[in-house]
Amino acid sequence: MATKKSAAKAENRFPKATEKDFAVIVKPIITEKTMSLMQNDNKVTVKVLESATKTEIKLAFQRLFQVKVTDVKVLNVRAKATTRGTRYQGSISGYKKAVVTIAEGEAIDLFKE
Repeated sequence: MATKKSAAKAENRFPKATEKDFAVIVKPIITEKTMSLMQNDNKVTVKVLESATKTEIKLAFQRLFQVKVTDVKVLNVRAKATTRGTRYQGSISGYKKAVVTIAEGEAIDLFKE
């Protein structure tokens, strides 16, 4: 009976995700560079809430994806002015980005069907 309990603990080693966790992590950033980081260095790049801190991001990521996070790097991407054609001025909004390092031996699948 002890093996069933330890197996259940292994599956639920992180608490359930809360509503705030879903708000903190907005969406993954998919580019050639981020895909290379994911495959080679076990790092995932995500767009996060502007007011999120490193510890909030770490806890939210662990609860949502049930993986151990070893490091979180955060940076603010600045807004950029752009033109649409030659006539219309526009802007690309800025956002906060986090690069989350996952522990060795663990993986995450962002492309579930």
